[in-house]
Amino acid sequence: MFSRLKIFAGNANLKLAEDVARYAGIPLGDLEVFKFSNDNTFVKVNENVRGADTFIIQPTCYPVNDNIMELLIMIDALKRASAQRINCVIPIFGYARSDKKDQPRVPITAKLIADLLTTAGAHRVVAMDLHSDQIQGFFDIPVDHLYSMPIFVRHFKANLDLSNAVVVSPDTGGTARARALASRLNLGLAIGDKRRIGNADKAEILNIIGDVDGKTAILFDDIIDTGGSLCKMAKGLIDKGAKKVYAACAHGILSGNAIKNLEDSPIEKLFITNSVPLSKEKRKCEKIVQLSIAELLAIAVKKIHIEESLSILFR
Repeated sequence: MFSRLKIFAGNANLKLAEDVARYAGIPLGDLEVFKFSNDNTFVKVNENVRGADTFIIQPTCYPVNDNIMELLIMIDALKRASAQRINCVIPIFGYARSDKKDQPRVPITAKLIADLLTTAGAHRVVAMDLHSDQIQGFFDIPVDHLYSMPIFVRHFKANLDLSNAVVVSPDTGGTARARALASRLNLGLAIGDKRRIGNADKAEILNIIGDVDGKTAILFDDIIDTGGSLCKMAKGLIDKGAKKVYAACAHGILSGNAIKNLEDSPIEKLFITNSVPLSKEKRKCEKIVQLSIAELLAIAVKKIHIEESLSILFR
């Protein structure tokens, strides 16, 4: 067991880090992270961490490259300050969709980021709802892969009428994820068949496999970025006779025209976690419901610190 638990945070999602620290019952560590006028990032640890079990809460969301660089420099600062263990809590893993060579002469950037974190000195990574499970294998250090699904399940059971509902995967790649939700809610499953067009984050909906006629459809995916394909799928579900459409995604990136796409779509509510902070403009959208993962992460941090199993978090 490690003697002292300390939680630090970069600038990526300070509110989430504060909530995690509050649930964990300890204050956030004293850490300076800022940029000089020449765009160089500066980090200074303002307290003793020698021999401590340290956790850095830093989702690598927008601005992705800045937040990754902050994380790497924080790891180096803690390593040079003689922290005994450095655990990186990364609720959303930037470049997660670059996890394979799906075109000629393209990089596998998710693997590159894993190598950078390991080389910088991280001892463990805590991730949530990775785009693909194989990303865990990109690391040569332990990875605890958490899921937000139990949070969505509890919320849906308490707040939605599920008497005539169906869970829908927006594409074949997310079938296992949607099937797991359908199983926990005791609902049927439908699958969207879409084809991505080039690299411009556009997709064409080809077909919907399964019965959605007269039902409440719950679209379930890991990420909503611009929302284009998800909103097209929602329209396709309505065209196929769905009575209502809700959507749920672990990570609400909501870039580009996402808010306009969502407002113009038949999606009644979009449920997301707070892995990515919402801007003031995005918080004004009445269709968005944000669920907190702070307690989930706090329990994970405390259990990792005392070397206990995380199995309870998957129930």
